[in-house]
Amino acid sequence: MILRKVPAGFSPGGLGLTGGSAAPDTVLVRQRAMFAFLCFVWGTTWLAMKVGVASVPPGFFAGARYGVAGLVLLCWRGTRGQRISVPAWAWPRLLVVSVLMVALNQVTQLYGLRYVPAGLATVISSALTPVSLIGFSAMMGQERFTRRRLVALGVGAVGVVMLFGQKALAGRLGWPELAGAGGVMVGCLSYSMGSVLARPLMRTLAPGEVAALSNGIGGFLLLGASIAFEPGSGAALAGHWGWPAFLAWLYLLLPGSLGATLIYFFLVRDWGVGRTGSYAFISPVVGVILAMLLFGEKVDAGEIAGMGLMLGSAALVLRR
Repeated sequence: MILRKVPAGFSPGGLGLTGGSAAPDTVLVRQRAMFAFLCFVWGTTWLAMKVGVASVPPGFFAGARYGVAGLVLLCWRGTRGQRISVPAWAWPRLLVVSVLMVALNQVTQLYGLRYVPAGLATVISSALTPVSLIGFSAMMGQERFTRRRLVALGVGAVGVVMLFGQKALAGRLGWPELAGAGGVMVGCLSYSMGSVLARPLMRTLAPGEVAALSNGIGGFLLLGASIAFEPGSGAALAGHWGWPAFLAWLYLLLPGSLGATLIYFFLVRDWGVGRTGSYAFISPVVGVILAMLLFGEKVDAGEIAGMGLMLGSAALVLRR
């Protein structure tokens, strides 16, 4: 089997996200703009997920979102004359990636969100995601676990605790909360491993192709399992979710799955999972700043210092 080597700025998905044959400087500017969009959108998704799963069974809520996203991406490719052509050897890995990044990740995180505050979920995700992405990538020989990255991860983790720790851990955590936190951790680890396994696929398949298929496969597997086993999924089929849950689902579908998730695959291919994963130190800061601007929330000096450390950590990881 001959693998097609994809140039860093080439966009075989036909979506024009990385600039085709544009000059390297132009490609880098576009990649950075894409990364900024990713950080902004994923800085707001925890609240949308929390709103959605309050009214809709988590498996059904996520399965419908990712299944529809996969179908939309496949239809988009079809309208542009782009066939889905997956080699036989790639299907088992693609199935594993779909289960890890969508089905297992979503059901564990969303059920976890039912029992833990969004702040605690943010702490876990922000601290664990970059570490696990770089750790799994180093274990599989894709990237090196350098001293600079180790320092960056340590600085970022301290910043996360300074920003969210006191509020997130205030009060007593009982067994439901601890189980919920465990679910968020499993979801983060699952997504990280799936990301690392997905990167080699993109030597042969376009990132848009991998995104469309993994979203569709993982989404419909999760949706089918929800309809078969999840309490409340039958009622959810009727669509009586209430407008807050529906708007949350729509937000997660459009800029979330059809925007940020697709961008994530492109950046994982071109930057690697380590640099791309630094979004987890930036997105929470975006969420806090938006809460300050929109809802008048206050932050103290320690929290401002925590945000600075998180942004500094991301800068260390992103620096070439």
